[in-house]
Amino acid sequence: MTRLIILIGLPASGKSTLAKKILTRYPQCQLVSTDAIRAQLFGDEAIQGPWLQVWQQVQQQFHEAVSQTSLAIYDATNAQRGGRKEVINLARETGFSHITGIWLDKSLELCLQRNKQRKRQVPEEVIIKMYRQLTDAPPSCEEGLDELKRITR
Repeated sequence: MTRLIILIGLPASGKSTLAKKILTRYPQCQLVSTDAIRAQLFGDEAIQGPWLQVWQQVQQQFHEAVSQTSLAIYDATNAQRGGRKEVINLARETGFSHITGIWLDKSLELCLQRNKQRKRQVPEEVIIKMYRQLTDAPPSCEEGLDELKRITR
């Protein structure tokens, strides 16, 4: 069985920190990170660049992961329901047999506070927009996930 963990949450909610913890515990795990892809493609993870280029790399890395490991993590905000469904569909088509969503459901205030303490800050209006997207269309198993874990603390 090839498993995929899809991290979901606002910037500064702890997604990348959680990914590092999982990688420490499961060193054979493969990380697919949109920030890392942006850094590779555009020289800086803060540069958004054309999404199609990023998406093509996600697709390639999913194909590599499913053939090389039994566990992979997809680290991105995944704030929009349509985007989550697209990732889940790609994962199924690629061959992942079990998909777990981990929603780091942290308060907007906490994420804004943490964001101010980061070296690379996301504009507040972007975080607020993502918060609204997650509030209006929260993650659910109906999107195609096999299971959903919600972390609030």
